[in-house]
Amino acid sequence: MLIRGLHFLATKRNPVLVPHHVYVPKHEIITKKEAEDVLQQFNCKPTELPLIFVNDPAIIGLGVKPGDMVKITRKSATAGESIYYRYVVEI
Repeated sequence: MLIRGLHFLATKRNPVLVPHHVYVPKHEIITKKEAEDVLQQFNCKPTELPLIFVNDPAIIGLGVKPGDMVKITRKSATAGESIYYRYVVEI
């Protein structure tokens, strides 16, 4: 397994923290103002966006709470960079 240039074996004693894995895209909480702008841009309600659970391993360390919106920035070979938005919900 490769994490930030280091090779090691992921085991129960040595788990991989998902947010730090090289294949996990950047996740960040956006402000309420930014969230309102996104909803206005896409002309939708928060619950009409794709959902992400509050205990999703990729956002576990961000300190998100239900009702927040998360911006996901993915790198793409063809598009360069793609931005996705998710609405945080409880299970």
